[in-house]
Amino acid sequence: MTEKKKSPAGTYDVIVVGGGAAGLSAALVLGRARLRTLVVDAGEPRNTPSEHMQGYLTRDGMAPAEFLALGREEIARYGVELVRDRVIDVSRDGAGAGDASFAVQLAGGEGARARRLVVTTGLRDELPAVPGVAERFGRDVLHCPFCHGWEARDEPFGVLAAGPQSVHQALMVSRWSADVRLFLHTVAEEELSDDDLRRLAAAGVGVVPGEVAGLRIEDDRLTGVRLADGATHDRTVVFVAPKAVPQTGLMERLGAEFQETPFGAYPVVDPTGRTTVPGVWTAGNAMGFAEQVVHAASGGYRAATAIVGDLLMSDLDTAVAE
Repeated sequence: MTEKKKSPAGTYDVIVVGGGAAGLSAALVLGRARLRTLVVDAGEPRNTPSEHMQGYLTRDGMAPAEFLALGREEIARYGVELVRDRVIDVSRDGAGAGDASFAVQLAGGEGARARRLVVTTGLRDELPAVPGVAERFGRDVLHCPFCHGWEARDEPFGVLAAGPQSVHQALMVSRWSADVRLFLHTVAEEELSDDDLRRLAAAGVGVVPGEVAGLRIEDDRLTGVRLADGATHDRTVVFVAPKAVPQTGLMERLGAEFQETPFGAYPVVDPTGRTTVPGVWTAGNAMGFAEQVVHAASGGYRAATAIVGDLLMSDLDTAVAE
């Protein structure tokens, strides 16, 4: 694999910031299109805590680390370079349509330039400050029933409320277990609407008021949820909705337009992932909260094909003008 230990210097057709599913997918398409491409990857994928990924056709159950390793091998076949580093700054000079219109500064001290950028920096999960939650996250503390529901089916579920939206999570996970309890934690009972209560009752979800003090762990397994009043409820799986923190600082520096969503501010994009900054695309969780691995890979593919066409037309227009 063409993976550099030191930061690169030079000019590329495209620099991809982030080496997860979205970034590697984009890099694969760009490399196959014979574009000089660099992937800058800090090596901090969001799904690191998970032992497996699900719902990706032909890759169901694969370990995330294995998936990324295969992706890195694939992009290397087409001459794509990959460097283990972090982009700490980016600037744009010129009109954004010509060569080397973006300058990227890396934490390792070097820099590189590119005609186009794909930003796939994802998001960061902030978990509730409940003892045991962070330590068990990705094992028996989960957030996505589509990712883990089948593997945990029919276990006694708990849902740790992080806000009124946790009602929706409790209703969703009831598809995978008939024994679900919603622990309100810091959410007051009066914050639940009449519709919430009716739906929870119809789904057979029990509502447990009171603050959660921690999780009960025995022999390295989750066995219960402990309330501040000392009561303990036997549970072997707990779902929680982390606060999503989009990693969009680079696009902010470039002046991209953002839109507010219930899960944070994300860049305004067209169907290919093109941002409002000429020459900058995004894919994966950097463009939206709900992008699973399969969506991220698809988004990277779409962005790359759009960039291939964009660069071709730019070159042809330049040739015609000359």
